[in-house]
Parts: sequence; structure tokens; C-alpha cells
Amino acid sequence: MEIKGHTHNLGRIGYPRGGLECGACDRSYSDGCDPSICEGFHCLKCEFEVHTKCLFVFNIQETLFEHPLHVGHGLKLLTTGAPDHTDPKCHICGKKTKRLLFHCSICNLNLDIGCMVDAMCSQSHLNMPWHNHTLLMLDVGDDMRCKVCGKPGGYGYCCPRCWLMVHEKCVSVFDSPEITHSCHARHSLKLLTEGAPDYTDLKCHLCGKKTGNFLYHCDICKFNMDMACAIRRPLPVTLSSLKVHEHTLKLIPRLISFVCDACGKKGDRSPYVCLQCDLMFFHQECARLPRVIHVNRHDHRVSYKYPLGLGEWKCGICLIKIDWSYGAYSCSTCPSYALHSRCATREDVWDGEELDGVPEEVEDIEPFKTNDDNTITHFAHEEHNLSLNNDGIALEESILCGACVRPVGSNAFYKCSECSFIIDETCANLPKKKRHFLSPRPLTLHPNRDNTETIVCHACIQWCCQGFMYTDGDGTYDLICSSMTMPFIHGSHPHPLLYLQDRNISVRERCQSCLGGLFEEFLGCIECNYFLDFRCATLPLSIRLDRYDDHPLTLCYGEKASGKYWCDICERETDPETWFYTCEHCGVTLHVFCVLGNLRYAKPGGKIEGDLEVRFNNTSTRPLCNNCHCRCAAPFFFVKEKALIFCSYYCSERSQMRASWISSINICPPWVDRRT
Repeated sequence: MEIKGHTHNLGRIGYPRGGLECGACDRSYSDGCDPSICEGFHCLKCEFEVHTKCLFVFNIQETLFEHPLHVGHGLKLLTTGAPDHTDPKCHICGKKTKRLLFHCSICNLNLDIGCMVDAMCSQSHLNMPWHNHTLLMLDVGDDMRCKVCGKPGGYGYCCPRCWLMVHEKCVSVFDSPEITHSCHARHSLKLLTEGAPDYTDLKCHLCGKKTGNFLYHCDICKFNMDMACAIRRPLPVTLSSLKVHEHTLKLIPRLISFVCDACGKKGDRSPYVCLQCDLMFFHQECARLPRVIHVNRHDHRVSYKYPLGLGEWKCGICLIKIDWSYGAYSCSTCPSYALHSRCATREDVWDGEELDGVPEEVEDIEPFKTNDDNTITHFAHEEHNLSLNNDGIALEESILCGACVRPVGSNAFYKCSECSFIIDETCANLPKKKRHFLSPRPLTLHPNRDNTETIVCHACIQWCCQGFMYTDGDGTYDLICSSMTMPFIHGSHPHPLLYLQDRNISVRERCQSCLGGLFEEFLGCIECNYFLDFRCATLPLSIRLDRYDDHPLTLCYGEKASGKYWCDICERETDPETWFYTCEHCGVTLHVFCVLGNLRYAKPGGKIEGDLEVRFNNTSTRPLCNNCHCRCAAPFFFVKEKALIFCSYYCSERSQMRASWISSINICPPWVDRRT
């Protein structure tokens, strides 16, 4: 992204839990409830990170602002830290400066961003009755949202201390200190500008979200309403013509405990009720549930039904029992299949389309046309016919399936007589389109016929330079991840593992296999706090290496050990509490990385990001890495510009930037010290 005041493009980064090391301020995620605190941008060339809401410093840096305690010289914003020949401490407060700072080249002194912001605010003399800090008038771009209208960008009043911005055109809302609102018609509501009173529920009584600094309040009822419900998205007092209920529903705008008849879950505020049905209660979102939908866990459409009906029902998504006396979704074709209302309409399950009244279309998902008993025309290789070979004679290890990029071996396969294209029978039957738990939208098979695209699987976060992939248009998934089914049964845990996303758990957990941090999508058992990332969950249970050809290597799920384990390939220590491969006959232990690397579809000659060529590490002498200067231990290595050799993609990145800037997607090899 290009921003005014900086010569380099910035890349967007997000740290869902834990924040980022902002080069402008000391705030972290734990300092407040705003998730945007842990979102921001980074500049690889200048090596700084910055919160999205701190980008305003680039809008003021070209003014060469003077500090009242340093008059006569302008101060310029630097983005690479204090110059080496200067004292890195702030000249005003004495704290060590960060990557972003203001600098006087004449006096060789440095000021941190906080001291400069305090000086600017103190000299602006812009005080408004609705905020207790001095304000600046700035064009903040799209970096902050207005606290009144909720829209980003534009010219407005800005408080850098509070990360608060109000558009100049929105200030008129403060001209009316009291309003009347349909959701609280009994009394007028007063506009508060310093947060909700401590004696009230600090959340909005309508939507349940934290109110922030600005809200409307009723002293008599202790009622709070945030700006969104008051101005941006006011709730209708009545709802009619609904998909899941035939009568008009009325809003009860107050704190009240209830059980929703549509989903069976408890609520604590402002439900919709049906007076004609003896006070049937609905969550605000449940009142607008769709009638007929398609979910990604089932081939048929499912329909809302109230009540679900007598029976022993279990949700097909979360596997938890469904109370049949409440509403739920069920399949008319599969009598035993049902889903909780909330589970069926989750963002990662439903694509958001209401299908009531929409005719169901039958799509052609067959991947090939049969010409005769032995030949087919496959959509991924339409220019030539493919002939079936099922004689059971094992092919050479170097002959790989064009779809899964694995040795064909003795499996039945289809081969093109006019070129070298081969695809095993299993992969040839992969459907062109299917529904899968990895996306709420249908997945389409992408052949990558020319092998020109380097893709990262969005589930296991591994590079794929060859082979077929499934895609929903945004995310792309390799054949291993897209062939998994829910619930997922894994030998490392006694309970089924479910597909989870970062927002499904309240505490940031780690992968039980590699002890690394989890990405946005993972598998887990919430009951046991047991979680696996997709890379570890799809590790082969057994594998053969040429070096240990007589015996298969088996995956060990970690163990408690008093002594030290050593990897037989890289000759470094192995952490026995992480998963590793071992040979029951030889007793060797091997790092997972040393056995498999971190490239999903590895094929000699394949390329990563256009200039890194994949080469198999199968010669008698292992090459030296140009970055870590260690012998390449993984099953393949990378060659750049025909001269530079890297043992891993991590080392290729490390040769261009410091270690802390390398994404955790790129796994650090066990023989490399990530701290250096």
C-alpha cells in the first residue's frame, strides 16, 4: 500500500492476539478492547511496523514541525531508527526511541513520537466540549474511523492520545445533547462523551457491544445506546414478513434474560417477541434467519424447522446434542441430518444466500468423459485422450502423478500417449466442484496445467509449486487438505477434532505437534484444549526414505524423556515433546522438517515465486546453504539465479531481511537459530 509521506510500499499485517511491535507507540492489544490495535502495516526496507491508527504521523511529518523545547530547527520524521552517531534516547523524556522518531540533523538529537504528539496538541489550542484532550485537525486518510458515523477517512478532529477521530461534518451531532429515539420512547436520551456511567451495564443495551466514549444514555432507566444503534443502524421496533415466523415481532429494548425459540440459546438483552404466540422470543439475528440454505458440510439443501421434532438429534457441525423443542435446520433427503440454527448460519459454513424459492440446479461435476473401456478425455488435459493402465506393475519412483505429485507406484493410472502427462486413477476421479468445510463457497478444481503459479495452501500454509488445487476464488487448498472430512479423526487424540477458526476460541493456543502458534484455521477439541494446525494434522503416519529403505519411518506423537534425542539427518537435538519420525528397528529419531521439508508439492525443476528452483537433495554430498552456511538436510533445497543455494525458503527470506520480519508461515529449519 502506498501512503503519503513514505517512499516505500507498506504491507498489511495482522496479529489477532498479542499485538505488534509498533514503531510509533507503546500500546499493545492488552491495553484496550479495540482489535484494530493489533492490525497494521510494515515496511520491509525500513524494517518498521506501525499500527493502522498510528499512520497519521506520516500525514504531519512533512511540516518539519518545531518542538517548543527545541526552537529554531525543524524536525524530520525518520523511519529507520536513531542514526548511529546520535544518542538513541528521546531528548525530552529520556526514553529510548523506536523505529519511527523525529530528528534534528543540525543538533543530532532525537524525539520520540509521543513527545512530538504532546507538543503538537499543546500548541493547537483546539479544545472541544465533547472531549477532554486538545485535538488536531488532520486528514487521517483511511486509517481511522469516525466515532460518530463509523466511516473511515476524511478531514476531521483527531485525538492521537485516544486514537479518536470525528469528521468535521459529524460534529453537528453534539449540537443536540438530547434526542428521542423509537427504541426508548418513554424518555429522552442524553449524549455522553466520556463513556457509560459505572453504575450501568457498560455495553449497549440493544446490540451488546461496548459503547466507547460516545453514547446516548437515560438516567432514569440506566439505559445505554451506542452510536451505531442510535444513528448508523437503528433497530426497527417491529419486524414482519419473516422467513422463520409468520407473525409480526416486537422489539423489547431492555436487559432481559430469555431463551431464543429459534436457536435454543440464552440471551440477555433486547429480544424480538411474538405476542400472538405467548411470547416466543428471538435473538435479533435469529429473527432474520433464512428459510432454505446450502451449507458446506452437506450435499443437499437444509431448511429451517420449528420445532425440530421429537428425536435424538446431534448437530452435524459441532456434534453437540440438539434440543428438539427449538428451531433448527434439517435435510428433507437425509432424515437424520440436522444442524443448530447458529451452526448452520456461521460465516464459515453458509455463503449468505437465501435459497427459498430458488430452483435447484444440477451441475456437471464429472472430471472426464468416457470414450471407451480404456480411454477418457479429462478436463485438465482436453487436448489428448488418456489411456488406463491397471496392470499393477510398479513404475519408477521418479514418475509422479500430475495432480498429487506423488509417485504413481503400482496404482492404476491414466497416461497420455502423445505427451508425458500421467494422473493416477484416484486423482482422475476428483470432482470438478465440491462443497467442503474449508470454505462456505463451493470449491473448484484448478489443474495448474502449465505449473506457472506458485500457491500457498490456505489451510496448511505450505508452498505448492506443482499439482492440482481446489479454490473458492479467494482461498486455495491442496488436495490433501481439501480431501479431509469432518469430524476429523486423528490417532493423537481420543476425541474427534473439529474445524475451528481463530475467533472460535477465547485464548490463543499452540499446536500440540510442533508447539508453534496456530494460524487462522486449525483443528481442535475445545473440551480438552487440544489443537493441531493443518500441516501437522496431515503429516503422513509412515514414510520411507532411501536412506532407511529397509524400514518404514513412523510418526511419533511426542513423549516425555529424561535424556536427549538427536536427529539422524541434521545431527541436531530433537525436542522429544514435539512430534518426530522414528524407526522402530533402528531406533533413530528424525525431525519432521528433515524428513518432509515444508513444500507440499515438491518436484525437481519446480519453482517458488518465480526465481527459486526446487532441487532434490539426493546426491552423495549435501550442498552448503549461502545463508546459514550449514549443509542442506531437508529432502530438497532451492537454487536462486543458478548460483545461490538455500537449504529452505526461510533462509532465502533471511538473506534479504532480519529474522523477526520473516512470517511464521516460513518454518525455520531445526539447524538454523531463528534468533540470529
